[in-house]
Amino acid sequence: MKALYATLLAVAATNAAPAFAAPSASPLIGSWAVDTSRLTMPPAARPKSVTITYDDVGGGKWRTNVEVVLPDGKKVQAISTYVPDGTATPVEGNLEADMAATRLPEPGVMVTALALRGNPGSMRTYTVSADGKTMTETVVYFTSEGVPAMRTNRFDRVR
Repeated sequence: MKALYATLLAVAATNAAPAFAAPSASPLIGSWAVDTSRLTMPPAARPKSVTITYDDVGGGKWRTNVEVVLPDGKKVQAISTYVPDGTATPVEGNLEADMAATRLPEPGVMVTALALRGNPGSMRTYTVSADGKTMTETVVYFTSEGVPAMRTNRFDRVR
């Protein structure tokens, strides 16, 4: 359960990613809330909410803010500011990652690689729908047995 929350924090705290500085018009800019009813975990273990906000803060930098409300009501927050050019950047306040590299290979698509203490973590791809109302997160990771696995989460635009 902690791994999921850490993963969700990592997702947001380390994701924002143009190959070159993305324009403010990027469809990723805004706030996104995960559809907790679709999370692949027992309902009682699911967070009450997960919101990721991407902001263009100028100078070629983006800020990602991830807010998670755990099942017990406790709030957890991770914030990261970075140049989304694929360069490794430190991540603060995240349980799953302390480094991330993010890039936008095309408008509305973000790819992020995560690492913790020098060890590879997960790879995440975010894709905004054509109508800009939903965002799909595909997470590629390895199980504790070393087997590759994937999961998909759906986010709805909040703003």
